[in-house]
Amino acid sequence: MLKSWFAHIAMLCILAVAGHAGAQGTPSAAPRTERAVFAGGCFWCMEAPFDKIPGVLAVTVGYIGGTKDNPTYEEVSAGRTGHTEAVELVFDPKLVSYKKLLHVFWRQIDPTTPDAQFCDRGSQYRSGIFYLNEEQRKDAEASKDELQKTGPFKGKIVTEITKAGRFYAAEDYHQHYYKKNPIRYKYYRSSCGRDKVLDSFWGSGRDK
Repeated sequence: MLKSWFAHIAMLCILAVAGHAGAQGTPSAAPRTERAVFAGGCFWCMEAPFDKIPGVLAVTVGYIGGTKDNPTYEEVSAGRTGHTEAVELVFDPKLVSYKKLLHVFWRQIDPTTPDAQFCDRGSQYRSGIFYLNEEQRKDAEASKDELQKTGPFKGKIVTEITKAGRFYAAEDYHQHYYKKNPIRYKYYRSSCGRDKVLDSFWGSGRDK
């Protein structure tokens, strides 16, 4: 019995040493990530839907498509820089595909309104897909063509598909605004009529 007890203790020591060595050894490789950039009017309202998707690791709101370096919110919102409000996603392609992100994107916007989204007017609120490689461009073009054929829209889809330039993160107070200011966010979203229009396209079962 004593011999068996010593053997058991020895085995526990071996396992403990092995576990410690594993913890101190080479860490497991981080998941390979990709980026995607979408514009769909107010970036507060575009952040929330993507934030909830499994496989989307980070969502940053900001500006893209303009001519000025390091634009401020005041400059962009005044329409002086050519940028549009957008979201940049970091995602794990093993958990969520770019095609799935496109599917969600189209269900957050009215793609038939040029230089506007819902109550917001101006090129700074134009919708767009900003691709980062040729595969993303092909997927974006294919999804747009398919949606024009089968979607619920009466007008022509005018959402731009453009090679991504530099994306500038917006000021800190804009990041995760829907979490920091939930009451103001819900009031803005409702008063702007976003959900009313989107529900008219897709019904209550659409991706939100």
